[in-house]
Amino acid sequence: MTLQIMAERPDGTMTVEDCEAVSRALSPVLEAADPIDRAYHLEVSSPGIDRPLVRRGDFETWAGFLMKLEANRLIGERKRFRGRIVAVSNAGIRIERDQPAYGEPNAVDVPFDAIGEARLVLTDDLVAASLKADKAARKRRGEAGAAGGEEPDLH
Repeated sequence: MTLQIMAERPDGTMTVEDCEAVSRALSPVLEAADPIDRAYHLEVSSPGIDRPLVRRGDFETWAGFLMKLEANRLIGERKRFRGRIVAVSNAGIRIERDQPAYGEPNAVDVPFDAIGEARLVLTDDLVAASLKADKAARKRRGEAGAAGGEEPDLH
């Protein structure tokens, strides 16, 4: 059995050292509270670049990027969607689909309570944005390697 915890800094970054620190801090708390009645392995990781989108803020942060979504009920005769997040409201999100079937609308509104699973799709745009955000966050924290140097060619 594995207890998986995904964590990240408020700026969206997470290093291996950060994961180790979270694991060291949580282990004694979990040991004392004993919330699981059998042996388990604690796994701390970052959500990753093709991260799941769970909270409203996730959809706002990653608006404009390509995502896949599986609804927990039919939305206009479908449960699976792929496209860019073009709007986020209190009620849900609007997706501009990248490959709608003939006769289907280009955009679809999905209420938050209908979202079963949503995840970013790994694209060059997403990689470039993630590298840029990581570099900026490191620079704000004053970490080495954040200034100067070329970003890798993604093509």
